[in-house]
Amino acid sequence: MVDIIQFVLEVLLGITSLLLTLLILLHKGRGGGLSDMFGGGLTSSLGSSGLAERNLNRFTVVLALVWFVSIVALGLITKFQGL
Repeated sequence: MVDIIQFVLEVLLGITSLLLTLLILLHKGRGGGLSDMFGGGLTSSLGSSGLAERNLNRFTVVLALVWFVSIVALGLITKFQGL
């Protein structure tokens, strides 16, 4: 039973890691960072909507919390599995 939960958490961690990286790169740049290097002018017109930016921020925060909880759960399972 613990192996199934551990596998599900590992898959969840992998998916959320990839999605979190993608969402962070989609945010509008606030200076000379990676977003400006890879076509910052193009994304500035796409991310100009205030509602879209707020929704992107909310989704990123929720996904980051899921990512964090899955890491903590995997750590606890790993710690107590050897006992």
